[in-house]
Amino acid sequence: MILFLASRPVVPTARRLSSAAFRSATAPRPGPPPRASGTGAGPAAPRRTDAGAAAGPETGATPAPAARAPEATSAHGPRARPSRRSVLAPYRRLFAVPGAVAFTLAGLVGRVAGSMLGVGMVLMIATVRDSYALAGAVSATGLAVTALTGPLLGRLVDRHGQARVAVPAVAVYALGATAMLLCVHYGAPAWALFVCAVGSSGVPSLGSMTRARWAAVHRDDPAARHTANSFEQVVDEVCFMAGPALAMVLCTAVFPEAGVATAAVLLVVGTLLFAAQRRTEPPPRPRTRSGSGSGAGAEGSLARSPGLRVVVLTFLATGAVFGSMEVATVAAVESYGHGSASSAVLALQAAGSCLAGLVFGALPVRGSAATRFLVGVAAMAVAALPLLAANGLATLTPLLFVAGMATAPTMISGMTLVHRLTPPTRLNEGMTTVYTGLLVGISAGAAAGGWTVDHLGPDAGYTAPATAAALALLAAAGGAGRLRRSLD
Repeated sequence: MILFLASRPVVPTARRLSSAAFRSATAPRPGPPPRASGTGAGPAAPRRTDAGAAAGPETGATPAPAARAPEATSAHGPRARPSRRSVLAPYRRLFAVPGAVAFTLAGLVGRVAGSMLGVGMVLMIATVRDSYALAGAVSATGLAVTALTGPLLGRLVDRHGQARVAVPAVAVYALGATAMLLCVHYGAPAWALFVCAVGSSGVPSLGSMTRARWAAVHRDDPAARHTANSFEQVVDEVCFMAGPALAMVLCTAVFPEAGVATAAVLLVVGTLLFAAQRRTEPPPRPRTRSGSGSGAGAEGSLARSPGLRVVVLTFLATGAVFGSMEVATVAAVESYGHGSASSAVLALQAAGSCLAGLVFGALPVRGSAATRFLVGVAAMAVAALPLLAANGLATLTPLLFVAGMATAPTMISGMTLVHRLTPPTRLNEGMTTVYTGLLVGISAGAAAGGWTVDHLGPDAGYTAPATAAALALLAAAGGAGRLRRSLD
């Protein structure tokens, strides 16, 4: 997850898929579902329920009391239905929307490709030029450009639409990637590689655009958006397990340029297929001068929102946890004499996050988003501490699995906050801004983890992620008041 996060962050019929209708459809007793408010028709269903989720699932309250009345009088009691409800039921409902499967699969192709780019770039340049220093510098340049251009591209996507921005942007990326491959293959000067890295770094985030589609499709259903955020976090983890491994195999077993070449083709194809799914694309949002509850007007800077600044700062430290933990894990596993098992150990950590994300998305939403976010960050900080006592693969592996389980709920709750704190006309920009903080944190955390291992030894490697997790908790706890005021 160190280098390859850089690429990663409306249909009217969706209104019929209200949370009340779904609860009735999956109840143990057959029968016609009761009609409840919040279906998207009439004044009872605002266009964006995240902004006013105090009366919905965000606070644990019931958005449609009339629809739940039969449960309270059920012969099985109020706890009967949750015991019969399938964990996968919310996800089946999520993909019942026409076009949801199509844009998810198309985005998945491009997102796997994006996770291949960082590792593929480093291996290609290091193998051909025999310089990891040059490879790291070129990769860092691309990372910096991505951090700068990501929010700007997100703003353009919000203003002009996903297809109108993503298609020309991926065309520019294709030119830069092709130039990079030719420069490496034919021995161009080192400065040319930096120029190509700049030209191939401005790609809209498919992860952010996918999340924006879910938010538009289920704009009147906070419970479905919660499930969608959970599913997207699982997809991220899967991509970051599969992509780097595929790039490494291609670069080492085929030829050095194979990883980047394959990633470039898949990214272009995936982006074009994603952009072709027009019926689920959120419509462009015209800018107005009206303000929003987040404290950032439709034309103002998102940095004006105190709540969003808290999320970005917390994600910056969270990214440092991810970057430093990966370096510390590789160093620790090698010190135990099992260097070849480092990939499997890291995959197990990601598997813990996937499992927690799936379960978290299937559970009913309880409490406020701000509280869930703070609890998730606290769990992440607590789970990092036992890693300091690991003294072998047998103890490290289960501890990493548990630490990974704290990741998904934190990220999911954080993205829920971004939805609520960002004006509807700037959702892509808000998500890419937060992901930029995460991206910078990963890069800084990897550097800090490497310094810790080099100067303090592998046994002290987990000091860096533990410290970063404590800083994340400090940022979240210190900004909790501002976060709640911004939500209000």
